[in-house]
Amino acid sequence: MSTVAGIIYLTTLSDIVKYSTMALDALKLKKPPHKILIIKPSSLGDVVHSLPFLNAIRDSFPRAEIHWIITKGLEGLLEGHPMINKLWIINKDDWKRIKGARTTIKELRSLFKSLKAEKYDIVIDLQGLLRSGILAKAAVAAVRVGFIEAREGSRIFYTHSIKGGKDVHAVDRYLEIAKFLGCDVSGIKFPFPLSFNFQLSTPNFQLPDKYAVIVPGARWETKRWHPGRFGELSSMLSVKSIVVGGESDTAMADIVVGNSMDNALSIAGKTTLKDLIEIIRHAKFVVTNDSGPMHIAAALNVPVFAIFGPTNPLRTGPYGKPHVIIRKGLECSPCYKKNCRTIQCMELISVQEVADVIRQSGY
Repeated sequence: MSTVAGIIYLTTLSDIVKYSTMALDALKLKKPPHKILIIKPSSLGDVVHSLPFLNAIRDSFPRAEIHWIITKGLEGLLEGHPMINKLWIINKDDWKRIKGARTTIKELRSLFKSLKAEKYDIVIDLQGLLRSGILAKAAVAAVRVGFIEAREGSRIFYTHSIKGGKDVHAVDRYLEIAKFLGCDVSGIKFPFPLSFNFQLSTPNFQLPDKYAVIVPGARWETKRWHPGRFGELSSMLSVKSIVVGGESDTAMADIVVGNSMDNALSIAGKTTLKDLIEIIRHAKFVVTNDSGPMHIAAALNVPVFAIFGPTNPLRTGPYGKPHVIIRKGLECSPCYKKNCRTIQCMELISVQEVADVIRQSGY
């Protein structure tokens, strides 16, 4: 078992038997699992939403080894995590490239062989796609659990299919499987890796003592509030704004800075995932679109002001309190469209409206 960070979950013997005997009987397991595999490769927000599930599993099975399959580029979220004994990092994006098919087949054969050799007792597929279903089957565990709502035919690879629900938050949906496994889910916690020192790749950059984080990016164009409006908003805030994002967000970040009247600084494209976590951890609050960093902030209990349009905050909004959703609630929303001619659900949200909400919340 890993000793990273002192294994903060060490327990006494009286704490060991927390699992549900009924659940183990239903799974046809005669004793608590020795080794568990969680399959949740992506995306950033979804992995964050899975952390309460990890916490429930670790609390209920304190002696089990927990392994996790994650996609390359997101491993910074879980590397060194004291609740995880082993990370399997896969390069799933490369698997889609026809030119590299021969290499992909070789990699998959090696991965399948390695997973089988681990002799898992339980495999949990939180992703629910064909690829993750195949990985679950390749692990050759006696118990393979996934969702009834899983897509692309992945259900055929499970021994047990659990109803997660559609109009529920992703966090609660994942915890339905934890309940099925006999875990106590009454206390929801997001166990992030412990805080650590970080060094930005930007020379002579120093974070202000007090600052807000602005996230102008999002995976879909329809989920993005105009970066110029984020800039205008920054000029109205009582603290400096730090604009974050990936390399593809640098142009948007520059627009934010250009419209901020010198009240915003951009570090978009200049942080690792671990750096991003620490920057958000120490922010006064975060103003964001529906994005991965939004979920990091919510999990760290940093107040979030989230601007929503085509997506449903009941499913993918910032989890818990004291977060605020800003949206127009048009009849056509949520539509989940990645392309829209007008994007009225976002365009109708004014800078003044967002600034007023933030000010009324005490910031």
